Amino acid sequence: MSNVERFEFILLLIVLIVGLDLAARKLRLPPATALVLGGIAIALMPGLPVIGIDPDLVLIVFLPPLLLGGAYFSVWHAFRANLAGILQLAIGGVAFTTFVVGVTTRWLIPSMPWAGCFALGAIVAPPDAVAAKAVLRRVSLPERITTLLEGESLLDDASSLVLYRFATIAALTGAFSLVNAGVTFGLLAAGGLVLGCVLGWVWIRLLHRVRDRILSITMTLLLPWVAYIGGERIGVSGVITTVVAGLVLGWRQHDVFSADERLRWAAVWEVLVFLLESLVFVLIGTSLHAIALRHMGTGWVVQDVFGPVAGIVAAVLISRFLWMFVTEGLRVVWLPLEMRPDWHMFSSFVVIMGWCGMRGVVSLAIALALPEEMPNRDIMEIATFVVILVTVLGQGTTIGWVIRMMGEERAQQPKGLWHYLSVSQARALVARSQESAIRELAYGADGELIHGHLLEQYSYRAELAERFSHEPEALQGHQDTQHRVVLAIITAGRKELLRLHRTGAIHDAVLHQLEHELDLQQMMAEGGLI
Repeated sequence: MSNVERFEFILLLIVLIVGLDLAARKLRLPPATALVLGGIAIALMPGLPVIGIDPDLVLIVFLPPLLLGGAYFSVWHAFRANLAGILQLAIGGVAFTTFVVGVTTRWLIPSMPWAGCFALGAIVAPPDAVAAKAVLRRVSLPERITTLLEGESLLDDASSLVLYRFATIAALTGAFSLVNAGVTFGLLAAGGLVLGCVLGWVWIRLLHRVRDRILSITMTLLLPWVAYIGGERIGVSGVITTVVAGLVLGWRQHDVFSADERLRWAAVWEVLVFLLESLVFVLIGTSLHAIALRHMGTGWVVQDVFGPVAGIVAAVLISRFLWMFVTEGLRVVWLPLEMRPDWHMFSSFVVIMGWCGMRGVVSLAIALALPEEMPNRDIMEIATFVVILVTVLGQGTTIGWVIRMMGEERAQQPKGLWHYLSVSQARALVARSQESAIRELAYGADGELIHGHLLEQYSYRAELAERFSHEPEALQGHQDTQHRVVLAIITAGRKELLRLHRTGAIHDAVLHQLEHELDLQQMMAEGGLI
């Protein structure tokens, strides 16, 4: 297949992706469900050309933007407040699942080297919260569960990738030392943490100096690959470097980007991540198609794959529930008696957290990146796809039902957790700060009222916000002076919004929603000055 034919084939895959996503929306299914089914259809399609995929290229192309995207939109305050629980999931849970799946695989497939078994365990260990978030947006869960799921999805990819690299090197070289691996892991993690902070700080300084919208967006799109490739070339963890750089940029995004840049960049990034995630799902279909061609008519799947893969899937599912039960049980034991949850709250937490263990795009990307010389590579790719198939179709489509069955939609926040302001409460505070700003700017030097319409408008808006009503109509006005005053008012509201966020008074979701409203207002006002 020529390069032109490869490009045409990729375009056809993108057309297929659009169709699958539309079908998922129509059927009200998680998008990953349609993509998994599309991957199966591609794998079974006769006459499909086989496209060779460079394993090293897969990691460089797909992983960096997906890792940075998750870090960029992280929930800072809740993340820090629940850091211990997040780490026990993202590191302890991933390591435990890797171990259980590795032992199970070795038992079911004795011919597979131990390192290869643990490499497979590391591939299928990290849950992917993408499918879960589609359901979580439609239900109301306790803050702790939501934060743990989001924080886990941010860090578990990094820990699984580090474990995968160690296991892969051991499988290919036959040499492994637990002590050396531990020391190396510490050095890689520490180096990635430092380099990620430095790159994030440098990028922020550069973005402050760049005034061009296109250049600013382009520089931001380059950051994940600069962080990942730079970390790997220096000899530290490129994964951790990318995640930390994304965290730093995400925390400072509200100071770095203008309203126009933030809205346009968010749109560009959303399309990029959508295409990359979707392409991984359909590319695994082409990889499975090549496996089917190699073993066609041999009975290999029935004899050597079906039973072991079923056991691996069971190990993935059971290990998560077991880890949640043990770790949550230990946490409850250490709580004072008056703060311990009852059995229903405990079991609801374990069931929901255990059921929110869908695997997804990162596992697929790592499976596609397996070296060609890896022993039992075909079985590892099939097992990864089946794990994703079972978890996405089984757990992803029923998670809403499980949440409602456990009664957690009506659950109250446990005592002692931070209570955030609601969107309406935060909007009222922002509106009052804008009203204060216009009261100072509405009068000229001689005390004459020159912007009475704006004063009346923002006073009315503050009153409506106090009564938790809808936002007033979009700002009106055609004169440059009025637009400049509007921009000053928006600046005052933005400062108040950031103050609320940085003091921990509002959740990141509230920040993004109200910031989006302010960005739209600012773009309208700036458009009137042109």
